[in-house]
Amino acid sequence: MPRPPDIIKASVVALAASTAAVSVNAAELVWARYGDIDSLDPHRATSTLSMQVWDQIYETLLAFDMDGQPQPHIAKSWDVSDDGLEYTFALQEGVLCHDGTPFDANDVKFTVDRAFDESNPSLTKTSWGPISSVEVVDDLTVKFTFESRFGPFLPFLADSFSSMVCDSNDPETFGSSTGIGAGPFKLVEWVKGDTVTLEKNPDYTNYGRPFDNKGPVAIDTLIVKTVPEPQTRLAGLKTGEIHIAEPPFDDIPAIEEEGELDIIVAENTGQNVFWEFTISRPPFDDVRARQAVAYATDPQAAIDLIYGGLSQREWCPIARGVFGNDQEFCKQYGYEYDPDRAVALLGELGYGPDNPLETTMFVWTGGNRHKLAEIFQSQLAQVGINVSIEIMDIGTMNARVKEQNETVDDTPGTFDMMTWSWYDPDILYALWHSPGAYSGYNTPELDAMLEETRTTIEPEARLEKVQAVIKHLMENAVHIGLYTPGWEWVFAVRPEVGGLKIGPFLHPMFNDVTVKG
Repeated sequence: MPRPPDIIKASVVALAASTAAVSVNAAELVWARYGDIDSLDPHRATSTLSMQVWDQIYETLLAFDMDGQPQPHIAKSWDVSDDGLEYTFALQEGVLCHDGTPFDANDVKFTVDRAFDESNPSLTKTSWGPISSVEVVDDLTVKFTFESRFGPFLPFLADSFSSMVCDSNDPETFGSSTGIGAGPFKLVEWVKGDTVTLEKNPDYTNYGRPFDNKGPVAIDTLIVKTVPEPQTRLAGLKTGEIHIAEPPFDDIPAIEEEGELDIIVAENTGQNVFWEFTISRPPFDDVRARQAVAYATDPQAAIDLIYGGLSQREWCPIARGVFGNDQEFCKQYGYEYDPDRAVALLGELGYGPDNPLETTMFVWTGGNRHKLAEIFQSQLAQVGINVSIEIMDIGTMNARVKEQNETVDDTPGTFDMMTWSWYDPDILYALWHSPGAYSGYNTPELDAMLEETRTTIEPEARLEKVQAVIKHLMENAVHIGLYTPGWEWVFAVRPEVGGLKIGPFLHPMFNDVTVKG
């Protein structure tokens, strides 16, 4: 929500004071973001804010090209057994961890063993797949063995959630105050709620990231600063205390007209904003109520009004750029704006002018989503759905959604405007295979279909399995796409900064970045 001018002014003063000790020069870059990371440990968080910092500290075996396809990186090649159950990777020679120890197959095994630690498994353990063992063949060769075939494995090895952790990390401090990887930057310090300070890794070699620079980064220091207030970020950009930041959305046209700052819009984000529903109790335990919401909302009109050309209507349960996204296929099973159809469905359920459907919409903060929610609220009111709006941070909303799904009582079920980013249609497994990320909709039929999307490796056959799941989710109004991407992936950049590129699936990369003095 907007803050009064006196609070904005105080925030600007606070920012100036907090960065006064930081002299901005040609060797240093300050990147301000709306929130902080959750952990330095890739196994202990799932937020995009955390992931984007892991990109700088850790390496992955594979890397995405700019089209989102996995390619060799610190694993220079791999072989797959005829039965699809064994993957053997050959590692690059000479890769060093930040403490000077060699990065080798032992570090890969260490990372995966941590992910599968029964006492404290990775939050994204299922995304690794059904791995039964990881074997160190020799220092530069590592073999993964699976219980069953796993289609999403190679894309996962290019994503930050598979970040390789050096086995020399101190288990007592790793994740909270230390983090040793082999990425382009070394961790200097994390001051929670304020800054993550990183310094150049002079031993770095870029083997597979899709950038021109194949050696160490050009900047000496990268400061990732938490600045929640958009106007404060903009003020810092204009004074030069900040080099890169998400600007206030409403100010983007003026910023572009002024021409002082460059505006970069992330593409191929993998981000999908969608409706999901509490199905444990009325009204949304009935598919007709879910369909009524879908027919009564007009996402195109809403995003045109709030986001202009910075977001696109999304028909699919997976985002554009992700394997399986086909707008025409999804539109066949989607819900065109049809308020009359919504009224008819509500009538079948016993709702009408004298008995409106009462419910609550959960929305997470930022990105003018509160304004978007108000438009949807108005659209829904026109068909007899009275919606109250609750706005909260994304972590709280995730917990509330799960709590709602696990509650069976007489209170009306809720629905929410959820956002997920992922690089592969396996996101549908994480969300909807029982028990699901939020304990929501699941059935034995859907579970079996989702299993097939994982065990099918051949691309054409896997596409058929993925599209069968998409059809099921949409016909049952379980996961209804609204738009892509969210506004946070618009970056304002100072004119002295060059070479910033946003890799696919929301990965800002600094390999090619320079800062003029």
